[in-house]
Amino acid sequence: MEKVLDEAYYKLLHELQAVDFVLVELNLYLDTHPTDSDAIQQYNHFAELRQRIANHYESQYGPLMHFGHSYSKSPWQWNEAPWPWQV
Repeated sequence: MEKVLDEAYYKLLHELQAVDFVLVELNLYLDTHPTDSDAIQQYNHFAELRQRIANHYESQYGPLMHFGHSYSKSPWQWNEAPWPWQV
């Protein structure tokens, strides 16, 4: 049975991808500018934002990451498709 996904699913996933992109770019920048306190503050801000978005996503649609990085409701949710990387 294929799960029907609403527009909010795609909106949250898009927000998460955008924040992940910012975090990767800030991470790369901070690798070469480790004392830039403004960049560190931005990184921490976006890390917190990512956590909030991910928590909201997971509460509505299930886990994003495996191996203990995300919780699963009962019954086990990892066999429910589509997974975030499949859309």
